[in-house]
Amino acid sequence: MTNRYPGIRIWTILFCLLTIGLIISCEGLFPKATPDDQILDGPVKGLNETENLLFLRGDKAFNGRVFTTENGLGPLFVATSCGSCHPGDGKGHPFTTLTRFGQVDENDNQYLSMGGPQLQNRAIPGFVPEQIPAGATFSKFTPPANTGLGFLDAVSDANILSWVDTNDANGDGISGVPNWISMKNYVTPRLGSVEQNGKYIGRFGKKGATYDLLQQTATAYNQDIGITSTYEYLDTHTGVQFDPEISNETINDVVFYLKTLKAPVPRTENSEIFSGKQLFTTIGCNKCHRPEWNTGTSSIAALSNKTFYPYTDLLLHDMGLELDNGYTEGSAKTSEWKTPPLWGLGLSKNSQGGLYYLLHDGRARSIQEAILMHGGEGLQSKMMFLSLSEDEKKKLILFLESL
Repeated sequence: MTNRYPGIRIWTILFCLLTIGLIISCEGLFPKATPDDQILDGPVKGLNETENLLFLRGDKAFNGRVFTTENGLGPLFVATSCGSCHPGDGKGHPFTTLTRFGQVDENDNQYLSMGGPQLQNRAIPGFVPEQIPAGATFSKFTPPANTGLGFLDAVSDANILSWVDTNDANGDGISGVPNWISMKNYVTPRLGSVEQNGKYIGRFGKKGATYDLLQQTATAYNQDIGITSTYEYLDTHTGVQFDPEISNETINDVVFYLKTLKAPVPRTENSEIFSGKQLFTTIGCNKCHRPEWNTGTSSIAALSNKTFYPYTDLLLHDMGLELDNGYTEGSAKTSEWKTPPLWGLGLSKNSQGGLYYLLHDGRARSIQEAILMHGGEGLQSKMMFLSLSEDEKKKLILFLESL
């Protein structure tokens, strides 16, 4: 059939070609997406549509909601939002480091009526920030990175207990133990949880004093921002019960967000990094920083029966006098610390102003400095690290920065 409008057809083709050319030429004007292995935030793969929406709601509450006097802040507080302590879901900075005080053994904290266990060092107008009471021991806690927490949450108690060696039966100088803690009344034990004398295994926090991410979230709103909820309903300043200043829905959205943040993606492995990985095992770092774990069954399918690599055993270890902070939580001793996960270590500087602030209080300014502060059960590995050549030390640190 003869085309009655040949001019229109030609102009249509030219218009399409011009549009395609513009699209191609403009691609260079837009910033490229940051590679997945260079950022810590983002959802775990495998979430369904409903779960992705829940993740976005939690993300908005965690990173987008800033509290003021109009929506419940304080009167005493540490921060005004969740994201200000965990920028980009990474580690915190000395400016956002928390202070806890008053407990020196397994007995109850004697300073709970004086603002303990956490210092609220800021206040809204008309109020005075807290001071550490005279005679109270205290410790600094730098906020940790958030990513991969859902995988750690989905590990079974039985799996954790399989690595316990209370009396160092194998003679390797390592005797990891759980932190047995009292359960909050609003927390529901996981399926298969192990109970011992009315206490349960804590797996979050620097000393493993928090049972799950609901407790972590509700407590953080209350103690960090001064926000009450049906879970944590006492005002941190007066000790009086307040009406909820945040809904259960929002708290549960944030819990879901924290559970479904992706695990850090390791950077590309090369021959130097591979050599560093072998050295990591040779000097015994893997005895506490256990590389591989498996999750059990989770209500979130994307977290069920997965293999992941956090480099922690989730147990407490005596780290010696230099890291004895005179303060404890749960059944942990003052020199005992839960093995921190190493995944994402190389991205820590991204959220810490371009510098490292490592260990529980940020005192170590480099990975090597953190290694050299290991004592107690970490002493043997530290001494073996010192015996390495400078080239071997470099390779080991490159491996740690690649995680």
